[in-house]
Amino acid sequence: MEIVIRTESGEVRGRQENEIAVFRGIPYAAPPVGADRFAAPRPPEPWSGVRDAAEFGPTAPRPPYPEAIDRLLVERDIPGEDCLTLNVWTPDPGAAGLPVMVWIHGGAFTNGSGSEPVYDGAAFARDGVVMVSFNYRLGVIGFADLPDAPANRGLLDQIAALEWVRDNIARFGGDPANVTVFGESAGAMSVCTLMATPRARGLFRRAVTQSGAGNMAVAAEDAATIARVVAERLGVAPTAAALAEVPTQRLLEVQQQVTQEVQGSPDAAVWGERIAGGSVLLPFAPVVDGRLLPQRPAEAIAAGAGGDVDLLFGTTSDEYRLFLAPTGILPFITGDYLTAHLAKSGLDADAAKVYTAEGRGEEPGDILAAVITDQVFRIPAHRIAESRADASGRTFGYEFAWRTPQLDGILGACHAVEIPFVFRTLDRAVPLVGEDPPEELARTVHAAWVRFAASGDPGWAEWNPRTRPTMRFDHPESAVVTDPHPATRRLWDGVPL
Repeated sequence: MEIVIRTESGEVRGRQENEIAVFRGIPYAAPPVGADRFAAPRPPEPWSGVRDAAEFGPTAPRPPYPEAIDRLLVERDIPGEDCLTLNVWTPDPGAAGLPVMVWIHGGAFTNGSGSEPVYDGAAFARDGVVMVSFNYRLGVIGFADLPDAPANRGLLDQIAALEWVRDNIARFGGDPANVTVFGESAGAMSVCTLMATPRARGLFRRAVTQSGAGNMAVAAEDAATIARVVAERLGVAPTAAALAEVPTQRLLEVQQQVTQEVQGSPDAAVWGERIAGGSVLLPFAPVVDGRLLPQRPAEAIAAGAGGDVDLLFGTTSDEYRLFLAPTGILPFITGDYLTAHLAKSGLDADAAKVYTAEGRGEEPGDILAAVITDQVFRIPAHRIAESRADASGRTFGYEFAWRTPQLDGILGACHAVEIPFVFRTLDRAVPLVGEDPPEELARTVHAAWVRFAASGDPGWAEWNPRTRPTMRFDHPESAVVTDPHPATRRLWDGVPL
């Protein structure tokens, strides 16, 4: 059955699918092509008649994942340039006041889309939630800092999508005053950034950060260096006008090259001492531009930004194993390499013994994976929570601990493994979770997200910096634990991240 709804820009025709109304590929901004490729998003041109909303819109230009990860994470690739579109799943367009959840996809700000199979919103709609997913500009196009273009275009896209939700979601049965924005990895970093951005204030009431926090913003001076090197590699001036003339595929090739260099061993002669010293992990990410983003999100949140927003935050137990285990590198990590990484990270060599004593690894490679899990994901997330101790918004913590059997179990509870449990799309994520993951655990996790969106309470005690109650999701049993992994957590006290 077809369903027609009038939006601010025109009528759209969705489909009834298993008692859920689904609308795909609705423009929330004009296509980012030509003069708009590096411009701030602007409203879509209104249309006459009824626009079909049966198919997902084009995905934002992006390179493939590295081969080791590409076989685990399923991505859709939909060609076209009109990528600033969103998708809506609703149980009843004729309803009123339903909670709304808006998903921001991850992918290191260079990959992903709102239309990936694992992000299907039908389970949320079946449970009374209006769910929205969307695309935003990625990589150089979305985040390179250029003198003749607005900074943080990808972030501006996210704000534009949330403004569309504010202005239109009541027509799909949703309550624009009860919006939960949730995301994973770069999506979770985006959520923290939106909490810190004055322009996004009032666009959402609650937030969920899955495996990401507010420490990944790029300093303006580093962003300028990155843009300069990108332009030099392309043989053009570091301006939006010049980059707009570069074919998309060539732009992506250089973007990929730059990312690999920055995340590897950057040459100080090329990148400068700051980037060579590790100041940047994600070269294309929100930039502290002094305007849209006045300071690093973690610092803004510590100063009170987003304090009225309810927050559900958490990580998986073994985040960084996704990036190390599939490559086969873990058995070749030496004790000397681990010691050098600990020193570079601000920890002494005895930290390895603490990780082993806490059951988080015995071999150097396993310890390294646990250390980087904490360094990049767990400790930054906890610092956000700690800074909200006196906030009016409530804070809840979780840890996802179920270990996937894939690749003979070496992935553990790795980065992204919780996503199909949140969405109840386990059948869409077989390469990552296997053929027979625990559906009971998916019901438990998904229900907690639904409760949080509806009421601001996922079903366990609020987090506090004294006892740190944390829901540990696992199979066959999930339970609240007090201050998980306290010894390794304390190692990072006072260490800059």
